[in-house]
Amino acid sequence: MRRFILLIFLCCLTLGISAQTAKEEIFENIHLSAANHYAYPDPDFKKTPPPSGYKPFYLSHYARHGSRYRVNPNDYKEPLRILCEAEKDGALTELGKKTLNLIDSLARMAEDRYGELTPLGARQHRGIAKRMYENFPEVFQGLTAVDARSTVVIRCILSMMAECLQLQSMNPKLQIKNDASYYDMYYMNNEDDYFRKQRKTDEVLAAKQAFRKEHLHPERLMKSLFNSHDYVKWKVDADKLMSYLFELAVIMQNHDTDSLFTKEECYDMWLLNNANWYIDYGPSPLTKGKMPYLEANLLENILNTADTCIVKEENNVTLRFGHESCVLPLACLLELGDCAYQTTDLNSLAEVWRNYKIFPMACNIQFVFYRKKGSDDILVKVLLNEQEMKLPVESTLAPYYHWKDVETYYRNKLAAFRK
Repeated sequence: MRRFILLIFLCCLTLGISAQTAKEEIFENIHLSAANHYAYPDPDFKKTPPPSGYKPFYLSHYARHGSRYRVNPNDYKEPLRILCEAEKDGALTELGKKTLNLIDSLARMAEDRYGELTPLGARQHRGIAKRMYENFPEVFQGLTAVDARSTVVIRCILSMMAECLQLQSMNPKLQIKNDASYYDMYYMNNEDDYFRKQRKTDEVLAAKQAFRKEHLHPERLMKSLFNSHDYVKWKVDADKLMSYLFELAVIMQNHDTDSLFTKEECYDMWLLNNANWYIDYGPSPLTKGKMPYLEANLLENILNTADTCIVKEENNVTLRFGHESCVLPLACLLELGDCAYQTTDLNSLAEVWRNYKIFPMACNIQFVFYRKKGSDDILVKVLLNEQEMKLPVESTLAPYYHWKDVETYYRNKLAAFRK
């Protein structure tokens, strides 16, 4: 008995040691502080075999585009303007001059490519497609029909093409249909005034401002870039410049910025990003827990399309390509793992809810459906970035769930919202 108690104690101790805080994770891998600019990591997750006799026959997914350049030209031009002006005024330190040269190089590289997919972004989607094919080969056999749709944004279209070309190379017989139309935008990338207004209430703006004031500290960085405190006070918006420089650093995903940002600063910048996304697109009580319903139309499309494909005898694949501003609220609406976690305390949010686990570049949610010969019971498992997830319904077969239970739960949830 003592030996059993000791074993339990050691297991608990091991679990406690292995459960890292967000700060520990970011200090160990500073790339995580990039949040939605975090490049898709190589997945290495345990795969649970399906119950005996069950084989996959349908796969449905929604994926974000892969790695890209920054979308807004001012993200490059504005910090470049500030540093160029400071150089003319003789106000830059040696580090400031090196930073100016770096920003100038980044701006030149990004010119006329704002928001475009990078070569890395295309490779990410080829890798995802390859693993889908290898993990669920039964789905992609023979003349399987692949219905691939994208938003009308070019980086999403190119991400779609990268996945489809990879799949076609692995099975030339696949019947792939591609589309990108405004016709589908009501569910592929929905937005409306109701949700915009929720983000602009006085309570939300005050909470964001207070949290930003607590965690944004540009003083050390400004001192390292400029040789005059008075110059910074007179001509530089230090908060904005720090944000610009950090965003440019993380979009490059090389993080060769040890001399520019400390790990503490990277963590603080991530905390601000994490809180903003939680409030604007997650289940935050500050926005009444309603923001995940941005993707009500997308979830309904997933459910309806699945029902259509389930009654067919042949295998099918449905691929959708869009944006992180869809993947994140969809993950929260589906209540995958801890995605639906709610708290009013932004300072404790990072203990549970960490955006870099949800929506890196090329993030994706996959529904994989299984059937057994002679049985009408359809099973489904859901993957977030290729990791098996816990769903908000009971199942003795988890991570496999009875589709009837899953569908009923989500349809009831949508109906309650739309009342």
